Amino acid sequence: MSQTQTGLEMEMAGEKAAGEHSSQVLSFAPLQEGVLLRRYRRFLADVRLGDGTEVTAHCPNTGPMTGVCRVGSPVRIRHDPNPKRKLAWTWEQIQVCGHGGDHEWVGINTALPNRLLEQAIRQGRMEEQLGPYETIRREVVYGRQGKSRIDLLLEGGQCPVYVEIKNTTWSEGPVALFPDTVSQRGQKHLEELMDVLPRARGVLLLCVSRSDCHSFAPGDRADARYGELFRMARSAGVEVYAPRFAHRQDGVHWRGFARVLEHQPQA
Repeated sequence: MSQTQTGLEMEMAGEKAAGEHSSQVLSFAPLQEGVLLRRYRRFLADVRLGDGTEVTAHCPNTGPMTGVCRVGSPVRIRHDPNPKRKLAWTWEQIQVCGHGGDHEWVGINTALPNRLLEQAIRQGRMEEQLGPYETIRREVVYGRQGKSRIDLLLEGGQCPVYVEIKNTTWSEGPVALFPDTVSQRGQKHLEELMDVLPRARGVLLLCVSRSDCHSFAPGDRADARYGELFRMARSAGVEVYAPRFAHRQDGVHWRGFARVLEHQPQA
């Protein structure tokens, strides 16, 4: 399963290749903490650091961020003074009141789950679900018109495994939900996963970027069509798993799988 290392993987100092004796999937330099002052223009967030300094950080999440964008909440941001970047800071995590009333750190960077899930797969944490493979390819062209790209393509096993990854931060009680707005792109991806059957396996991985949720359900109230397609895809043979993660100041930890539900339980 040897592959060319990405920059992020090279930064995973001290991480064991198999990850069998550690819950940590990714490790990184400790994030700096502050308080969210405001989010605006979708991609910008003002944060006050502990020393009183106010900085503008890139917000790597284009969605409404339902329930995870409350002004005054503690946040964690990453500093990268690369001169090629427009902003030296990136918003990575926010603290919310989680299920049960405890403080919960949630990962809001939608660029992270693909790297996170790929690393978890390489560490063998989903071997039972995904089976053996020889190679992983990223962003492989596929789809009805050849205009889509699958997040991960696992090859070398009994048949190719097409893996689509979605990030979920929205929750109600102990149930993680996706999407939190109408997602035509998400709808399209479900249809295209069904199209790869039966010549290949289609797998949807819902990255639950918080550790207080123990179940996942489609967010029908935000996108009823997505919920319909979600259930249709499962009936057609698309496999759905919801790996859970805990976000820490210096890394992300594996927390097993959330139970996948067809509908959100009634309150």
